[in-house]
Parts: sequence; C-alpha cells; structure tokens
Amino acid sequence: MRQERKREHVESYLKTEYVGDNLFEDIYIENNSLPGINFEEIDTRVSFLGKTVDFPLMINAMTGGTEELSSTNEDLARIARDLNIPMAVGSQTVGLDYPECRQSFGIARDILGEEGVLIGNLSANKSLEELQEASSMIDADAMQLHLNVAQEMFMDEGDRDFSHIEKNIEYLVKNYDKPIIIKEVGFGISAEVSKKLTNIGVKYIDVAGAGGTNFIEIEDMRNMDKDFSDMYNWGIPTAKALMDCKRENPDAFYISSGGINTADNVIKSFILGADFTALSGEVLRYLMHGGFDEAKKYVESTIEKSKIIMMLLGVKKIEDLKNVNYTLTGRLKELIQK
Repeated sequence: MRQERKREHVESYLKTEYVGDNLFEDIYIENNSLPGINFEEIDTRVSFLGKTVDFPLMINAMTGGTEELSSTNEDLARIARDLNIPMAVGSQTVGLDYPECRQSFGIARDILGEEGVLIGNLSANKSLEELQEASSMIDADAMQLHLNVAQEMFMDEGDRDFSHIEKNIEYLVKNYDKPIIIKEVGFGISAEVSKKLTNIGVKYIDVAGAGGTNFIEIEDMRNMDKDFSDMYNWGIPTAKALMDCKRENPDAFYISSGGINTADNVIKSFILGADFTALSGEVLRYLMHGGFDEAKKYVESTIEKSKIIMMLLGVKKIEDLKNVNYTLTGRLKELIQK
C-alpha cells in the first residue's frame, strides 16, 4: 500500500492546481548600483554536515520506493552530484517494510559517493532502531524526521495519535549518533514549536512553510468521497515561519523551504536569516515534464541567478546576506506586526 501511495503522491502532485503564497514577494530589497565587488569574487561555498558544498541549496525530500521512482532518485542524485549540493531522499518507511525497495534509496549514495551530502527521511514517530536502519540504508550524513500532522489528518489511512511525538524526538536526538533535522512537510513550523524543538536538543529545523507543495490538495485528490478544498490555504507561509522562528529562537540552524522555486526566494531566505535553502516540487515537475537536462538546467539557473542577485546587492558571501537591509510590505508586514 505504501508503494502505491508514493506513486499516487507523485502523480497527484503533477496534477495540482492550487497556488499558495509563501509571502517572499512582500520583502522589498534595493538595487546597489555601486556594489564595489568583482562578480568572480563571489564565493557561495559553505560547510554543511561536515562537508563543503558549492551553494547552500538542497534538493529536498521527494520520493523513492518503487522501480519507477528509483530512476527519479537516480536523476536527482546526478543533479546534486554535478552541482555539488546536498540531496534528501523521500520517506524511507517503505524501504523498512519492503527490503526490495531499498535500492531505490541507496542508488542516491551510489551516485553521490562518500563526498556527497545525502540526507535520509522518516516520520518523527519511528523508533531508534528504524532510524538507524534507514540511516544505514543510504549511509546518511543526517536524518530528516518529518512532521506531517496536517497531511495525516486528510489521509483516510493516516495516523491520528501524535501525543508521543515530542518525547520520541527527544529520545532519538539523544541516542542517534548523527545530526537530526526536524522538517515540516509544507505547513510551517511556528516560533513556539521551534523553541520546543531546541529545548529537547534539536539543532536543525526545516521550517517547510506553506506556499509550495500542498499535501492537503494531494490527499484530497486521492479521496473521491470527500472535499477538502476549503482547507488548501492552511499553514504558516514560509517567509513568516522563518522570521518568527529566527526572531524567537535565533540559535538553531534554519533551512528555508516551502515554495522556494526562484533565486529571489533563495536570496530573501538568507536575508531573513536562513542558513540553508531547499527546493523540491519544482525540480520534480521539471524532471517529469522535461527530463534530466531540463531539471538540471533549472537548478543550475537558480544558483546562477542567486549569484547575480548577490552581485546586485554588493555581497560576496552567503553569510553577509543576513546584513542586507529590507522592508516588509503587504500581508507579511501585517502578520509580523501582530
């Protein structure tokens, strides 16, 4: 059933029509006509999970678990390898349940090699033994534990009991010997939740806000007996989630994802305090509709345009983007001021 569900998720995503708003358009930044730097001096390399990557942008968790989706992970890993950026695989639960599916995840490590950054993915309700098994499956540099309450609530076969998740995360963080990234699946992590997470030892948080892949719509497309379209706008927009978390809990390592599909979104994420960014759905769309070359070209172009924006701001390094002035407008300004 899990294998079929993964296939349905990908097929449904490619048919989605709802367009959310991550609110990055409400951040105004100004052109610098005297940047005082040479474009060739711009250095976007950063250290992440003990390895050097060429740009702080990862291909985020998407898929795996079937023969068809194995080729998708292979292509995504090739893009990550060629551009020297990290990659995260999709939920590995199906690999735990069905050993024959493990190669669809392990192929990413085969392609990336030891030097590439590869991140595993499981639900935050899994046991330490399952976490370690999933980690070994791909020789992970870190593991994402995803929080997907909203998705589960709109899934007929979804979980309904989340009363133990916080304690389970605390136990896993204390007993797993590699970094753990807590990741939403597209509905945003609030300042209060980020504080709870750091209080139990979490250092890496992917805010994964609203504005990108919408799992309520995806689950709604799988369920012909109910209509949840009035709930598609649920969630914390990515820009707000990032600002709230960074303001109330500045010491965590924040990954900005959720509708991050342009260089403008990437650069504004760093300006708001993100340490890393991630994209997923748009890469998958390019891959499925245009093939490997078009998907790679899209990611490559996003990185190149990000460097151009850095030039237009007069910034040489990613870390210095956090010092760029900006002005809030529109709905984001209203929400932040509340």
